[in-house]
Amino acid sequence: MQKNILIIGACGQIGTELTFTLREKHGSDVVIASDIREGNESLMESGPFELLDATDYDALEELIAYYEIDEVYLMAAMLSATAEKFPMRAWNLNMNSLFNVLNLAKEKKISKIFWPSSIAVFGPNTPRENTPQNTIMEPSTVYGISKQSGERWCEYYHNKFEVDVRSIRYPGLISWKTMPGGGTTDYAVEIYHKALSDKSYTCFLSANTSLPMMFMDDAIRATLELMESDYNTIKVRSAYNLSAMSFTPSEIAASITKHIPEFKISYEPDSRQAIADSWPSSIDDSKTQTDWGWRAAFDLERTTATMLENLKV
Repeated sequence: MQKNILIIGACGQIGTELTFTLREKHGSDVVIASDIREGNESLMESGPFELLDATDYDALEELIAYYEIDEVYLMAAMLSATAEKFPMRAWNLNMNSLFNVLNLAKEKKISKIFWPSSIAVFGPNTPRENTPQNTIMEPSTVYGISKQSGERWCEYYHNKFEVDVRSIRYPGLISWKTMPGGGTTDYAVEIYHKALSDKSYTCFLSANTSLPMMFMDDAIRATLELMESDYNTIKVRSAYNLSAMSFTPSEIAASITKHIPEFKISYEPDSRQAIADSWPSSIDDSKTQTDWGWRAAFDLERTTATMLENLKV
C-alpha cells in the first residue's frame, strides 16, 4: 500500500540526505520535502517541495491534508551551538514543531512520526563511558533541554494517546554531501574540507575531547530501519541510544594523515568546548541492537577514506 511521506526540515544536514534516500526508495512523488527556506538545486529538482514554518499548526495541518500524508519525519531544529545564542527561538522551534506533529497524530491526521533526539539530552552528571539507555540526564544546554523535554512528551503521547512516534539519540554526524548547521560536532566535517583545501585545520575543541560520532549513511539507515520495524518491537518511545564510533580530534587528524601526510592540526577551544565536555564520550546502544537489530557499518578509518575520496572529486 502506497504511503505519502512529509519531511519537515528537508534542507538541513540530515533532512537533505533523508529526502533523497526516501525518494529513491518510495518514489519522488510520494515524498514531500518542506522547509522554511528553499534547499539546494538538486533537492529542489528531485521532487515536490513546499515552504513551511513548522511552528504554524494551521499551515502544517493544511499541507498534511492536501497531500494525504501518512508519515512525518520532523527534522527541523535549532542545533546546540546556535541554540545557545538564541535560546527562546530555539525552544519555540524545537518544542512547538514537535507539539504540532504530536497533536496531529493524536487527532489521527497522520499515522507515524519520526522525531530525532540527540546525545545532547545527557549532561555533566551522566556516566561518560558507555552511557546507558536509561541514566541520569540533566542536560546543560538549551538544545539538550529541548530534546530531553521532547523525549518525555513523545513517550507521554504514545502512552496516553497511542501515538506511533519513534526516535533516535543521534551522535555527531559526518557527511560529505551536506554541511552541518551549527552543532558542537561540526569540526568532524569541517576538518576533512580543510585537510583537502589548506592541509591544515584549527579545531574548536581540544585534542583529547572524545565524542560519539556516526557516518551519515549509517544514521539514515538506522532511521529507516527504526521506522520500518514492527510496531510491537519498538519498546522505547522516548528515544533509543545509537552508537557507531567514538574518537577525538587528534585521532581523526591521525586518520587523515594516513592519506594526506602533510596535514597539520592545531587547537583553539572556544565556547563549544564546555558543551562537548558535558556530553558522553561513548554510548551503549545494546537496547537498540536487541530491539531492532541495529549494527553500524562505518568505523573511523572507513569514514575518513570515504570522506576524502568524495570531497576531492
